[in-house]
Amino acid sequence: MWWNPQQWAEVVERTPLVSIDLVVTNARQEALLGWRNNKPAQHCWFVPGGVVRKGETLQQAFQRLLLIELGVQVKLARANLFAGVYEHHYPDNFAGTEGVGTHYVVLAHRLNAEQHLPGLGGLNELPKAQHNDYVWMPVAELLNNPQVHKHTKAYFQE
Repeated sequence: MWWNPQQWAEVVERTPLVSIDLVVTNARQEALLGWRNNKPAQHCWFVPGGVVRKGETLQQAFQRLLLIELGVQVKLARANLFAGVYEHHYPDNFAGTEGVGTHYVVLAHRLNAEQHLPGLGGLNELPKAQHNDYVWMPVAELLNNPQVHKHTKAYFQE
């Protein structure tokens, strides 16, 4: 972690976080979802993503998240894949501090696995720090699956 947990908890308590979500789909109309290890959104299927760090450009954050969330090192122009701004509000936080929610301002990006992520490995090869399991879930199924988080469903309800 780039800040110690106490510092990070204070940031989460006092400010919204800017993050990037990676909405990855394939030619079979499936979305890549990970089973979240950590709060918020723990124990739900969710798209990969993460917070933008202070001093990091959005492009740098995008490239870093491709690597740490998907294990892919590829140069992509983030702006060409931008899909919109979303807000995510959660009643809990990573530290489990009572009464402290988490607020994200999310910059969503849509990527096609075959077109944009040629180095994407199999599901068992994906990083396990944030998600301990992965699936390719048909979009029609994820919209009706109660284990898919509502914030992930929002990316497909347009």
